[in-house]
Amino acid sequence: MEGTFAHFRQGRHHTHPYSAIIKVGDTAEKAQDAVGKTATWTSSSGKVLSGKITALHGRTGSVRAFFEEKGLPGQALGKKVKIL
Repeated sequence: MEGTFAHFRQGRHHTHPYSAIIKVGDTAEKAQDAVGKTATWTSSSGKVLSGKITALHGRTGSVRAFFEEKGLPGQALGKKVKIL
């Protein structure tokens, strides 16, 4: 399964680089299948960052993922994320 890194999770004053919003499918039912799985992003230099998909984000097929070790960089916006 594959998704697209859509945005960082953010509030009014803060952006949280460890929390990501990933677009997985068109409906919430398709996105529900990804909850609990691992999301991995590979940089152009070959470095792999992985995180855990924790919950749905809205009803349009997006999910929330938490990257514990190191947050995703800004260069990852709009790029593909593999869901294992």
